Order: sequence, then C-alpha cells, then structure tokens
Amino acid sequence: MADTVLYEVTDGLATITINRPDAMNALNTETKAALRDALQHAAADGDVRAVLLTATGRAFCVGQDLKEHVASLAADRERGTRTTMDTVKDHYNPIISAITRMPKPVVAGVNGVAAGAGAGFAFAADYRVVADSAAFNTSFAGVALTADSGVSWTLPRLIGRGRATDLLLFPRNVPAEEAYALGMADKVVPAAELAAEAEAVARRLAAGPTAAYAAIKASLAYGAEHGLAETLAKEDELQEAAGASEDHGIAVAAFLAKEKPKFVGR
Repeated sequence: MADTVLYEVTDGLATITINRPDAMNALNTETKAALRDALQHAAADGDVRAVLLTATGRAFCVGQDLKEHVASLAADRERGTRTTMDTVKDHYNPIISAITRMPKPVVAGVNGVAAGAGAGFAFAADYRVVADSAAFNTSFAGVALTADSGVSWTLPRLIGRGRATDLLLFPRNVPAEEAYALGMADKVVPAAELAAEAEAVARRLAAGPTAAYAAIKASLAYGAEHGLAETLAKEDELQEAAGASEDHGIAVAAFLAKEKPKFVGR
C-alpha cells in the first residue's frame, strides 16, 4: 500500500487509515487508488472479519484534492481531452462498491470533517462512530458538481430524500450532534475517545458471526430496491443459509449451555 493509506490486520480486524494529514486527507490519485486497493484486498481476505476505516490528523477526508483536480482540468483543456472525471468510475465507484458489497461489516471512525467523497465513504459504511468535533458536508454543489461516491443513494436512505436534497442543494457543515439527530451518525463520542471507541466497535464486529452480518448487509441492500414479497423471499433464502452456518450452531449450543458464544465467522 502507498504511504497515503495505511493497512493493518490484527485478530480479524483490518484497519484502513487515510494518511495525508497535512492535506486534511484530501484525495489525490495515489490516495484514491491505494484506498480502493486496500478495501478490495480486505473484502477478499478470508482472515478479515470486519473493517475499520479511519484517518490521521484533524480531518477524516475533505474529498477530492482540488489542487490536483485543477491541474488535471488544465491538462485536459490543453490536450482536448475529458479524462479528469474518469476518477469517478476508476476510483470512487469501486471504493463505494467495496465498502457496501463486502461480506463483512465496515465501521467508519470519523475523527474530523468528512466532506464530498469523504462524506460518501462514511455514509457507505455500515456503522459510523463520530467525534463530537467532527462534521459532514456534501460540498459538491459548492464547486458546481453533482453527488458522487454513492451519496445520492446512501444519504436519502440515512436521512430521507427531503433532508438529503436540502444538504445537496445547500451544502453546509453538519456538526456531529446534528448529524446524530438526523441519522448520519450512529454514535458520537468525545474526540479524545474516538480512536478507542471506533476500534472497540469494529473489534466487537470482528469477533461476531461474520456470515450473518454479510447476510444482514445483503438483505438491507436488497430490500432497499425491491418490494415486500420479493424481500420476504430473499430473507427466506438468506435465513436458510444462516441456519446452516457453523456460527448458528455455536450460538444455539452456547445459549442452551448458558455460555457466551465464540464465533468462528462461518
């Protein structure tokens, strides 16, 4: 991995850290490619049972590196090309797909401002632990762009279409407590406790029934796009597989023995 993205696996937890603190973790090409590759690697690694996505410094991620973006636009004009926005399909879309489709839970530890694509990464996660000093900002319209990084799909599902439309048309900083009230954050903690609390949540998930978590993610995604009858059929299919899992057997046996289950992730 590049130095701009750190990757570590311990006890089934992959910690992926955006590491451009001097640039508020703005996303240059190197960082976007490294983050995409790290997430895809974690998704495919059978030893990884949960992922913690976080960042160094005072920001989570302020989105696209605009200095690089401006230079790329100028190069496009000089060459008569339109390649700058290829980053959406080359980087942002694969990053969001990796987060949302991987068969294991992803926790976002939002240590500071999350703007643009940075907000999109957090919204795509399955659980968001947010520092009380952090804030979210869609920011796209402020630079005359539309939503990317899945925000037009994730944000309305978190806070409703009306509020999502408002925040996309009129970008502003949404502080942590308001984000929690709206449904953009799942837990708000003092900034000094963010790293420990986000890791604790992620480690709890890493020790849990991974296959069941994968089925829950799949069920929620399916239900968001299908009717009740189809979703009931999907739940039946997923539950049949979950009922045959090793972890289900472990959980039932532990319940009868009045013991705490020790899940193996299968």
